[in-house]
Amino acid sequence: MSVMADLSISGEEFVLGTALHTHADVHVELERVVPSSQQVLPFFWAIGTDFETFERDVRGNPNVQSLVALDRIEGRVLYRAEWSEEVESFIHGIAAVGATILEATGDRVWRFRLRFHDHAALSEFHDYCVAHDIRYTLDRVATDIAVEREEFGLTQEQRETLVLAIEEGYFDVPRGVTLTELAAELGVTQQSVSERVRRGTGTVLEAALLEADGNR
Repeated sequence: MSVMADLSISGEEFVLGTALHTHADVHVELERVVPSSQQVLPFFWAIGTDFETFERDVRGNPNVQSLVALDRIEGRVLYRAEWSEEVESFIHGIAAVGATILEATGDRVWRFRLRFHDHAALSEFHDYCVAHDIRYTLDRVATDIAVEREEFGLTQEQRETLVLAIEEGYFDVPRGVTLTELAAELGVTQQSVSERVRRGTGTVLEAALLEADGNR
């Protein structure tokens, strides 16, 4: 049975995270992907407003060989990056055991949700990190079935945001709270809250409606 693992890692340990961290009001998300040991995460989304500063800072990082904006949609930009050789042993460790990156977000601290084939693969990944002196925090381990039953596959941040949004009346008519107010209470940007609500709501609806129709 496959295993889901939530873990966090500092930007100092996650080199790509350091390369993508800037002072711009931009939040970075990695889409669901199975990393390849030959090519390290060439695509990622940036969400925010100050993309000019973000691009200048990222291109100035010595670990970035090139950065190209592929698509721009409503405050989101899809980028393709070329990194320096051997830039990210952490991602190589994920690739080595065939794990899937389900979600990854962050700036100074990155949070990953990974799917491993089984507990043995998770153990192999841990051994890889120990051997390469990569320090991370394992926040949670659960089977796919347990995660879906407990939280419909939501990330911890999405669940926290949706619960707060419901409690504060965000989904009421009229709304009892704005995204700006939710962002202030959570201590994150309005764009981050918007993304969590949109993605989290979509995940819950997909799990509830498609499973009910027998399409999952």
